[in-house]
Amino acid sequence: MDSRLRIANQAVQPVLVMFPLGLFAMAVLFDLGNVFGGPDILGALAYWNLVAGMIGGVLAAAASAIDLMFVRDTSAKRRGVLQGLVNMGVLLVFAVILMVRMRTPDRVAGGGLVAIELLALAGAVFGAWYGGELVNRRRTPAFARAEAGNRLF
Repeated sequence: MDSRLRIANQAVQPVLVMFPLGLFAMAVLFDLGNVFGGPDILGALAYWNLVAGMIGGVLAAAASAIDLMFVRDTSAKRRGVLQGLVNMGVLLVFAVILMVRMRTPDRVAGGGLVAIELLALAGAVFGAWYGGELVNRRRTPAFARAEAGNRLF
């Protein structure tokens, strides 16, 4: 799939996907540190990483939906919708985790919630990998030749 939403001739959606992925990964690492005996500030940092990751995830989902509107091929559109559903499922799981954490005064997570975070992070990594596979498989041969000509080695 070729991205229609571009800034300075660069696709926006792949860049937007990396921010929430990194924020969610850091949130899980902070929560693991907190669960294994670290200070409660790690739990608060994880909470705010989740909030920022949710905002970035919604922006990435919006960019993905805009790109998906311009796809003509039905099989490519079907795969794009599947990737969008995986990403939205991950966002929903992290949103539920945020809602559960709002009930605690210091915003820390317990061991069970961290386990769910790990599963959601695995889903996010799968969604990002699958999106990358969609983009790499859908390249035209002329684009691949032009890209190969631009390599230094």
